[in-house]
Amino acid sequence: MTVRVLATDGTVNPLLPTWSEIILVVVIFSIVLFMFAKYVVPMFEKTFAERRDVIEGGIARAETAQLEAAQALEQYQRQLADARGEAAQIRENARAEAQRIVEELRTQAQEESARIVARGEEQLAAQRGQIVRELRGEIGTLAVELSEKIVGQRLSDDVQISATVDAFIAGLEASEATSTDSAGASA
Repeated sequence: MTVRVLATDGTVNPLLPTWSEIILVVVIFSIVLFMFAKYVVPMFEKTFAERRDVIEGGIARAETAQLEAAQALEQYQRQLADARGEAAQIRENARAEAQRIVEELRTQAQEESARIVARGEEQLAAQRGQIVRELRGEIGTLAVELSEKIVGQRLSDDVQISATVDAFIAGLEASEATSTDSAGASA
């Protein structure tokens, strides 16, 4: 059953296959095509489906992670803004507290200073009074001794001595008051 196409001159064309070869090739191609369609293509489809699922799952996970990251960033920014506000409030409270403490310390220092000055004035007045008493006693004794030397006799009368001393001190105080008034008037 060989059909050969003869060329016009009666020779066989080697480029054209025979019908049996064509049918054999078509049958083998059909079997290979069937095998590919039955076994290989489903495996490729399965592999492609798995890859697609992995890629789509990865994209979905990436989108979820990106959404979570955006939410975390937003939460972080809110917390940072809250922390900055709280820090500003703490600084302001600290400044106010420091100002209050400075005012309290200043007031305490002024009160302490006034108390020290008052105590010093009291001590000064007490010392002045003590010195005046001591000086009166010494002046009185010196005045009596001086008077005894001037008069040439012993003054034994305490009333007379006391009167002499008081008169002498009164004279001193009067001269001191006069000198203070004249110094105040010249100023």
